[in-house]
Amino acid sequence: MAQESAHAIPDVPVSLLTRPIGRVAGIGSAHDPVATKSADAQAFYDQGNAYLHDYIWVDAARSFNEALRLDPALAMAHVGLSFAYTELNKPQLAREALAAAERLAATANDHDRVRIHLRALQMTAESAANSRTALAAYRTALDEALTQFPNDGELWMLRGHAESSDPANRGQGSGASSVRFYEKALSLGATTSEHYLAHAFENSGDEAQALAHAAAFARNAPAVPHALHMHGHELRRAGQIEEAIRTFEAADRINRESLAREAFPPEYDWHYEHNLDLLGSSYWYVGRVGRASEVLKEAFALPSLLLVQMYNKRTWPEFLIARGRYDEAAAAGTQLTTHPVGVVRALGHIVIGRARLAAGQLAVAASESNLALAELRAAPGGQEIVAPTMALLQGEFLLKSGQQARGQEVLRTLVQQISALPGPDNWVQTLFVLDAIARTAREANDWEYARWAASEMIAHDSKYAGGHFALALVAEHDKNLAEARRHAAEAERLWSLADADLPERARLRALGGVSALAR
Repeated sequence: MAQESAHAIPDVPVSLLTRPIGRVAGIGSAHDPVATKSADAQAFYDQGNAYLHDYIWVDAARSFNEALRLDPALAMAHVGLSFAYTELNKPQLAREALAAAERLAATANDHDRVRIHLRALQMTAESAANSRTALAAYRTALDEALTQFPNDGELWMLRGHAESSDPANRGQGSGASSVRFYEKALSLGATTSEHYLAHAFENSGDEAQALAHAAAFARNAPAVPHALHMHGHELRRAGQIEEAIRTFEAADRINRESLAREAFPPEYDWHYEHNLDLLGSSYWYVGRVGRASEVLKEAFALPSLLLVQMYNKRTWPEFLIARGRYDEAAAAGTQLTTHPVGVVRALGHIVIGRARLAAGQLAVAASESNLALAELRAAPGGQEIVAPTMALLQGEFLLKSGQQARGQEVLRTLVQQISALPGPDNWVQTLFVLDAIARTAREANDWEYARWAASEMIAHDSKYAGGHFALALVAEHDKNLAEARRHAAEAERLWSLADADLPERARLRALGGVSALAR
């Protein structure tokens, strides 16, 4: 029973969402003039809006509820609550909040009535069976609203969000077509649009612009963990890994201080877990595997509100497999198989399968693969989320069971697919997948394919020591000592921050490593 509750889907209590909150600083500045005679109610409404732009849903709800205590007729505070409650997986409360706003619309001004109508259209699109038609109607209404209120930065940001095919997008899924809307909002003084510009540019592959806007977001909202770790995203992608780690560590400190101050469980704050994933994978990247183990294990143990967060829990068992800790990885997978959501249970079986395959237990791996497929077939949706990890298991199994050609085809297709996904999280996961493929190919004695995977790692990120380490091993196998020493030396240089007892470093020294440069 302990395992069944380990990853229960958390439910944020309403008592927390209505808990009083004071005025805060360092979260960015938002101002949306609404129909209220209370300056304090306006200030708390603006604070709630700033928190929405920061993706801090709990404190957004608290701020909007504080505004309503000061002005019960403030319809737009209910609109704000409808956003916060939706993101906190409370759809009924979100509908009730919108209904409350609609009841107050008669006494609101034109601006607020338009915004209430827009939110109703958006929520319809979020739940509609034919969301494409409903989304088109929402976009049209937004365009009409912008002709009426052309200087409304909040409307321009909403229009940027609506470029996504997902009506529930809050900016994180923005692409190149959203940029002009966010830039217009920024020109009108809506500095919170820096956040969305960072997402839009990272999703469209413009790393320099993404870094610049993420840095601006962090400067504007220094007390917001998401702002800091977004900046860390881009720093890591730009090859500034030491600065990225310092940024993730700063976000972690702010998270922990906030959780202690507010006295609520960490699983209620999705930033906390996500930042741990980023920090842990960064430690892994630089070879600080002791710290990576601590941080990734902590992230894995937290219950998660969102399916994508549950999928990200694969990072811990993948790390364990990479470190040869197969039984621990399988135990982690077993925990996932008790989750109430079928695709998460499938992920658990995939994890067990990969752990047992790495340990040479092919029959067990095949059985777990079949259990995963059964869960995926029975699941009502979400299969696409775990599809890459399923393909990794299948490709690795084919390599190890002597079906090299088929395995190589599956894994090459997988690499092509995941490397095309936008965002720095997918970028680093592609790196670790290639590392896993290289390791599996060596274990399967498929050294030609191991060379391909190692070369792909270096092409993907030449600053990753693991790619050079993998290519050094291949060169050693091929008896190309000069190539082996060259890549060993580069891996040793790039692992300058790594644990002193990292086993790979000892292996490098056996290949010649840095000492070869002196000869």
